[in-house]
Amino acid sequence: MSEARIIFIAGPTAVGKSGAALALGERLGGEIVNADALQVYGDLRVVSARPAGSDEARIPHHLYGVIDGAERCSAGRWARMAAPMIEEICARGRAAIIVGGTGLYFRALEDGLSPIPEISPDIRELAKNRREALGPDGFRDEVIARDAAMTRLPAGDAQRLIRAWEVFEATGQKLSDFQAQPRTPMIASPAQRLIIEPSRATLYGQCDARAAAMMSDGAIEEVDRLRERGLDAGLPVMKALGVPEISAFLTGALDQAACLAALQQSTRRFAKRQLTWFRNQAADWPRAADAAGAVNFFFDDNA
Repeated sequence: MSEARIIFIAGPTAVGKSGAALALGERLGGEIVNADALQVYGDLRVVSARPAGSDEARIPHHLYGVIDGAERCSAGRWARMAAPMIEEICARGRAAIIVGGTGLYFRALEDGLSPIPEISPDIRELAKNRREALGPDGFRDEVIARDAAMTRLPAGDAQRLIRAWEVFEATGQKLSDFQAQPRTPMIASPAQRLIIEPSRATLYGQCDARAAAMMSDGAIEEVDRLRERGLDAGLPVMKALGVPEISAFLTGALDQAACLAALQQSTRRFAKRQLTWFRNQAADWPRAADAAGAVNFFFDDNA
């Protein structure tokens, strides 16, 4: 059975989203588009729990491992890659199954993007240096002097404050002014949406198992190779779940047992943050308790 449709499968880490997407794609004759902020990087197959090569070979998978770790992938950059790809899949009469745990990626497709010009890496580096020179509080004061709407951000929210500073520096316009402009959805057809959300106890057990599997499946070697590249510590790949914990093991700061315990705790905390985001920002999406329920949902007349 093959039918042009757009399907979103979201949820926290370790709940089986990739397996659900694969099973659904095989039943529907569909293609999978990655919506995970870390699985876009080629350096992080194991650490990001990217689908195995054998699974990727079973049906077309898109936007996995397509960006080098030395680069940054924002929601905007991802959406500008994903939207035409989804359109092409549907034009072939196939189901486009967008799967991942990055809620902002789904939002970018459905709500559109603020028309902010691309910011050069040089200005981004200037913003980071400025924050270091002024300190968190002084940098926040400077940002607010440029864009009073940023008073809602605490001094510790470096990412958003740096974004506001660099946009003003590059364009002479406030970030809040760009954000207030109307947006156009990036996909023409409404998506069928679902979140996989198991019980908290089940989720945490899955997180612990995911962390243990990661450690035994080559994550240590993968992080070692990543560290050998000497990349900027502020890049997303260097802050990815698993990289700081395993780096601490590689430098001798943690033994392997302590590394695993730290990774399991970080994975549970990350899943909890994802759950909170989806509950607040996607409260109207239907839920399934597990991957099997997610697949069955899309064959229900109400899906």
